[in-house]
Amino acid sequence: MKIKSQQDFFSGLMFLVVGLAFAYGATDYSMGAAARPGPGYFPLILSVLLAILGAIVVFTSLTIEVEGGDPVGHIAWRPLIIIVVAITLFGALLPRLGLVITVPVLIVVVSWAGEEFKWLGVAINSVVLTVFSWLVFVKGLGLTIPVWPGA
Repeated sequence: MKIKSQQDFFSGLMFLVVGLAFAYGATDYSMGAAARPGPGYFPLILSVLLAILGAIVVFTSLTIEVEGGDPVGHIAWRPLIIIVVAITLFGALLPRLGLVITVPVLIVVVSWAGEEFKWLGVAINSVVLTVFSWLVFVKGLGLTIPVWPGA
């Protein structure tokens, strides 16, 4: 079978694999029922939908002819590595430094992944996203996320 669009094939394959992996991981949690879903219900539904979407994209990449075959270009390693490091750093720093310090650190590190880095934009994003995160996760959802260091 010939791949007619490499970009669609590999992106669909990625969605399919990630969806199946998360669906498998969601089975460790209680499903509950449709009227009263458990903690594994929503992740399972989302991951199955992601896997179905990936399967559809893979299928279309094998059946629909695309001019030139949409070859996969070079992988942007720098942004990929910076974003993975930033997310890991966020997970490690949040319990120790709290939301008010960790979110701006995340924004600064992730901003280095782009082509342009402007301190004013980074500062504005940091303030807005920190306040938004606090409003949504701490006030709105009532999650027990440390807001300040040592809290």
